[in-house]
Amino acid sequence: MNMPGIANRLLKPIALILLASAFSMAVASDSRDQERKDVRTMARNALERLYREQPGAKGVIQKAAGYAVFNNRGVKILVAGGGKGDGIAVDNRTRKEVFMKMVEAQAGLGVGIKKFYLIWVFETPGTLDLFINQGWELGGQAGFTAHAAGVGGGFAGAGSVKPGVWVYQLTDDGLAAEITVKGRSDYKDDELN
Repeated sequence: MNMPGIANRLLKPIALILLASAFSMAVASDSRDQERKDVRTMARNALERLYREQPGAKGVIQKAAGYAVFNNRGVKILVAGGGKGDGIAVDNRTRKEVFMKMVEAQAGLGVGIKKFYLIWVFETPGTLDLFINQGWELGGQAGFTAHAAGVGGGFAGAGSVKPGVWVYQLTDDGLAAEITVKGRSDYKDDELN
């Protein structure tokens, strides 16, 4: 029996498997890096647009404990609909980024496709931490009117979700006067963190 020949025949497939595995991990890593870059670009563009439409928001966000920016893409057909999106939460003190996901479900009559951005502002480290580490689930349909220009200073155009948490909603038409958050859940993106 030729032992070096048998070992050689066994090592070649193993080497090919290891090489293919290393290649696929490198491709996956590059893909995750690109996804992170895309989310950062989306967030930067949404913030720049918000600052153009509501200049006072920039100071509010810079002074806050942190913020999160999400895109939302949704479809509604007749009585059911849903949406999903990607986002990033940023701790202003540490500059730590946490990549996140969101899903949304809604009921009621309607037909359409929508795309908008939500910019969350967290006044305290506790509300930011709760959002990042436990996620939020907002049931039913939470709708609220954005504050008038004289109310809340830089929070003009934002709606208060709860004490110390504000949200701006940007649509294709600009800063939304009526902000809606429907049956949504926000959570960490395990693949990108």
